[in-house]
Amino acid sequence: MKKRKKRWTLELGATVTPKGVQFRVWAPNPSSLSLKVVGDSKEISLTPEGNGFLTTFIKGLGPGARYLYLLNGDQPRPDPVSRFQPEGVHGPSEVVDPNLFEWEDQDWRGISLEEVILYEIHTGAFTQEGTFEGIIPFLDYLKHDLGVTVVELMPVAQFPGERNWGYDGVYLYAPQNSYGGPYGLKQLVNACHRKGLAVVLDVVYNHLGPEGNYLGDYAPYFTDRYKTPWGPAVNFDGQESDHVRQFIIENALYWVTEYHMDGLRIDAIHGIFDFSAQHILYDIREVVHRQAKRLDRPVWVMAESDLNDVRVLHPPSKGGYGLDAQWNDDFHHCLHTLLTGERNGYYQDFGEFSQLVKALGEGFVYSGQYSLYRKRRHGSSSKHLSPTKFVIFSQNHDQVGNRARGDRLSTLVSFEALKLSAGMVLLSPNIPLLFMGEEYGEEAPFE
Repeated sequence: MKKRKKRWTLELGATVTPKGVQFRVWAPNPSSLSLKVVGDSKEISLTPEGNGFLTTFIKGLGPGARYLYLLNGDQPRPDPVSRFQPEGVHGPSEVVDPNLFEWEDQDWRGISLEEVILYEIHTGAFTQEGTFEGIIPFLDYLKHDLGVTVVELMPVAQFPGERNWGYDGVYLYAPQNSYGGPYGLKQLVNACHRKGLAVVLDVVYNHLGPEGNYLGDYAPYFTDRYKTPWGPAVNFDGQESDHVRQFIIENALYWVTEYHMDGLRIDAIHGIFDFSAQHILYDIREVVHRQAKRLDRPVWVMAESDLNDVRVLHPPSKGGYGLDAQWNDDFHHCLHTLLTGERNGYYQDFGEFSQLVKALGEGFVYSGQYSLYRKRRHGSSSKHLSPTKFVIFSQNHDQVGNRARGDRLSTLVSFEALKLSAGMVLLSPNIPLLFMGEEYGEEAPFE
């Protein structure tokens, strides 16, 4: 008898059932924890399951109910696995039933990696509305006029305020309320798929933002063994890290399954510190690819990395993590220095035409030689890898937004140089990425 495949479901957070809502949380840190539903004066106790997990069931409750956990008797906190934060990072969580959304992409089977042309979008800045649904009227333009095949969204996990790059998200399961929340994001993905466009989501697993970051109140999600430039490092390999790793792995599966994402771009993996025998990136890729088979469509796991480390892309049989592709900053730096003549910061390592030839032919320019910027040897050789392992660009949110004035390439070089730049990106054998507005020479700064 053929064994039936188990359908993936999120086991933490608030789960809607026909008779009510099941709440489950991992919280070994607080001395006490209870649940409070907004509008109800009662505090509801939870039943310990062991290993710091607690659960309770509230009969008759349904989608739309708002709730908080009360830690140590006097600390109201949102759910770490909240699906929606309608009042922001400090407000109550809202119960969401993912089965209520009516998807219309049942025939969507995705596209191959060789067909990928990425278009990077900041949801809050792309349209006047600054919402997920505000993007939908532009999908025909992206697909038919521009020839894009994949919409890549900068991070959408709930962050403080209404406009932010998204890299300070603190609720990894909750789509940003000011962008349109869960319903708006599903509407966008659904519309993309109906028009034949794939969707990649930028996810941040190396840190969380400072404001509204209450995970540490619940459990040892963070560690002081390592440092990141952006905040405490995530605890991927210390004591009680098994459940932290599962929290991140489940998040990847969540976006792929509940939101039908076609790929994840993992931000700044050089800020992910994991000395386990099996790296968290390997685990993420493994479960996502396995889920992709169940869903009968390709799902990619891509990385942003400045390590120039082929282990990111090597298959597990060669000791690698097996990711599908990574951003290649070396290509950008080669092209930018040749077009602008800039040599400050990391650009001091570039400026030779032969380096651009190497970037196009091999991927990494720095493959073990000395870097003036880093003052050490840097990188490993990638010349044996397929060109489709590398995402290349002349602009992206970092390379524009991290400049002192947020100035785009269109304000730095001539129109002829812009055409040359576009040709290099689009006609290369690599995966091309365009940053929103680049196609028509947008001059407004991105900051």
